[in-house]
Amino acid sequence: MPFCFTEQGVTMLSCVLNSERAIHVNIQIIRIYTRIREMVLLHKDVSLLVEQVEKKLLNQDQKIEVLFTYLSKFIEKEEQPRREIGFMRKGK
Repeated sequence: MPFCFTEQGVTMLSCVLNSERAIHVNIQIIRIYTRIREMVLLHKDVSLLVEQVEKKLLNQDQKIEVLFTYLSKFIEKEEQPRREIGFMRKGK
């Protein structure tokens, strides 16, 4: 047996009870259910956004690692003297 009313149960209860106090309490309970539903939906949206950001960050991490491996290959490569370009006189 449940220990609390569902949103629909509170609505049915408000149809049966006719006192001012009961109606006021039932309206407050319905408002609370509405806020809870909004919070759950917002939490779901936020968690989906966080998941998308995490996926993007994982991809970025992999790309950064590849970039650093290429950079380290260029740094490790020995520099060979370059041949001068431009106009050269014969005889020198």
